[in-house]
This record gives sequence, C-alpha cells and structure tokens, in this order.
Amino acid sequence: MTGRKKVLGISGSTRGNSSNERLIKKIAALAADDMECTLFESISILPHFNPDLDNEANLPVTVAAFRKQIAEADGVLICTPEYVFTLPGILKNALEWCVSTTLFSNKPVGLITASASGEKAHEALQLVMKTIEAKFDDTTALLIKGIKAKIDVDGNITDATTLEEVKAFTDAFVKAMY
Repeated sequence: MTGRKKVLGISGSTRGNSSNERLIKKIAALAADDMECTLFESISILPHFNPDLDNEANLPVTVAAFRKQIAEADGVLICTPEYVFTLPGILKNALEWCVSTTLFSNKPVGLITASASGEKAHEALQLVMKTIEAKFDDTTALLIKGIKAKIDVDGNITDATTLEEVKAFTDAFVKAMY
C-alpha cells in the first residue's frame, strides 16, 4: 500500500461526542498509517432535499461543499445510530442530495450501524448505498448492537469482541481503498 487515503467520515448522529462519532475517530486512529479521516461536521446545516434545487444554477452552497468532500475522498466511512427503526432523517437527507450524482458509484464505503438494536437502520443504510452504487461488502458493513455499553466517553472500545470486529472492519475498509 502506498500513501495515506483520504476518508470522509459521516456520523448519522448530531449529538456532540456521540458513540458514532467516537467510533469514526477510533477507526481513524486504528488506521492512522493508512488513512487520513476528516469528519463531516455540517450535516445538520444541509437544507432539506429539494429536487428543484438539485441543479447547477440552484444548488445550495452547503450541498456543493458536501458533494466536493465526497468527490475528493478515496473512501467514505458512515457510522450511524438507528432512530425509530430506520436511518436518522438527517443522514437520509444528506444521502438524498447524492442520488442524482455518481459520487458514490464504485466508491469504497465503510458502513457501521451502532445503536441499541440497529438491525432495521443497517438494512436501510445498505439498501440506500446499493442504490447509489457504493462499493461495500459484508466485510465493510458492521452492525454493533448495544454500543453505549461497548465504548467509553474517550472512544475506547471496552468490549473485546466488538474491538476485534472493528479492527477486522477497519482492515477490510482500508484494503477496499487500495
């Protein structure tokens, strides 16, 4: 492997220091030699998706900046909780701004759903990402149930099994970008 890959980390949670944000940072630390991860911090200011604005003349500046970060990334790491048995609306909104583009076409993505349960959101996230032709497989998609009991406030994964799963996921995600 040569050179560090640029990764855009997207948390589906808007909560400060959320479990999902801590997971992104932990993965970035685990793979620091292979990737440079930038956390997308403007998800909460993206406007609601509107097809009438989804063109060169009317595209909101925040959406253009988001799309540019995706385009410039070698890979995208999405880590999200589950809200009411599906994806958080804010994450779904961000992804909807990408449907009319080819930004995710064959782009390596790492998909983590980390929540109390998370099964339905994980299924929904994979369906959305397949629809926009992102590149992932079973090794780069991970469901972590009961995340709050498995990661501390400093981002240390306290559950040995989960730590091994995250390490394997991280290795697979890095390999997918090379």
